[in-house]
Amino acid sequence: MAFFAKLKERLFKSSSKLEEGLDAIVDEGGVIEEADEELVADLALDQVILEDTDPQETISQDTTPKDATGHQLEPLDVPAQDVDPIDTAVDPKQAEPLSEPEPEPEPEPEPEPEPEPEPEPRQPPQSQPAAQASSPKETKGFLGRLMGRVVRPAEKRRVLDDDMLEALEELLIASDMGVDAALRVTANIAEGRFGKKLSTEEIKSLLSKEITRIMEPVAKPMPLYAQKPQVVLVVGVNGSGKTTTIGKLASQFKAAGKSVVIAAGDTFRAAAVEQLQIWGERAGVPVLTAPEGSDPASLAFDAIEKARQDNADLLMIDTAGRLQNRTDLMEELAKIVRVIRKQDPDAPHNTLLVLDATTGQNALNQVEIFRNLADVSGLVMTKLDGTAKGGVLVALADKFGLPIHAIGVGEQIDDLSPFDPEDYAKALTGQGL
Repeated sequence: MAFFAKLKERLFKSSSKLEEGLDAIVDEGGVIEEADEELVADLALDQVILEDTDPQETISQDTTPKDATGHQLEPLDVPAQDVDPIDTAVDPKQAEPLSEPEPEPEPEPEPEPEPEPEPEPRQPPQSQPAAQASSPKETKGFLGRLMGRVVRPAEKRRVLDDDMLEALEELLIASDMGVDAALRVTANIAEGRFGKKLSTEEIKSLLSKEITRIMEPVAKPMPLYAQKPQVVLVVGVNGSGKTTTIGKLASQFKAAGKSVVIAAGDTFRAAAVEQLQIWGERAGVPVLTAPEGSDPASLAFDAIEKARQDNADLLMIDTAGRLQNRTDLMEELAKIVRVIRKQDPDAPHNTLLVLDATTGQNALNQVEIFRNLADVSGLVMTKLDGTAKGGVLVALADKFGLPIHAIGVGEQIDDLSPFDPEDYAKALTGQGL
């Protein structure tokens, strides 16, 4: 999946944080298995022996005390200045005129055997280094067969004990997974594995499986109904990405063959209206606006009428950003919902809460309050590419169980995708990177 590749690439802060933490946990009390240590030591010893043994040195040491006939000669009898083995080997014809040095006239009849064939009788010593050079391969092959596997660097492992579980819990809590979710995940990992040695990659795999198991029940696309228009109310705090999310969803629904109408309900911020108009032009979707400062509930009422006249499949209503701790603003949102239900008692059919991943644990408080006032039906998580605490989704799923419809990791049109729990878990834990 192309989006998964992008998700792994961009959700690097969370994955790197967890990966570094897991490496630190394993390294702190981890050890290399004994079999691997012995194997590495044997290979290192063989390498040292090979490095210390030089074939050229072996040959020179064997040939130094011997002359052309193979007899042992005292080093004093043959001065190094008078007899140059290099010259003799390279130019044997010069051996005759070089009879000036008087040390031994006997070497004169010896040009017939010529000194050049000297390496031939000394081939046995030369074969010894060759045998030594080939031995490492045989040693490696033997050790590989002995160990039943290919020789490779040992992987550090650590025994899963109480200390390791505590360190793992702290790491997951630091990634905003939440205390309850972190305790549940670590408990499931420890079940049947307590006291066993685990590597970093094994822990990653176990974490990924547990996160996937928690997230699978909430991974649901936004439902589509036969009723026209299907009213989708989008809510969230300031700067969470509501306007951008509406534009992306409208564009995707339009591409899927649905007729869409957008209502720019953020009447307090002119930039939001302009941004929606740009998205509407890009997607070919009409955008309904109202004068700045006007009542957003009135705009929502009129937008439903307009959508019915146009026989639109979807009506997406943007709302002004509001802090969950501002009771006056939250009451205004509740008013919008009441006015919409005057037009359609079942509306809004979907209430999407857009969450900013960078807010961390504050997202739990937002869900709690918005769900009570606006009957939130699903979540959209944005800005996962800008946080080191992407685990907050796990905490949300574990505590509320609300459907997660989509996640965003960028500003492009294709940076909003349906939520896939397995892909998310792998990207979060850094598995497969």
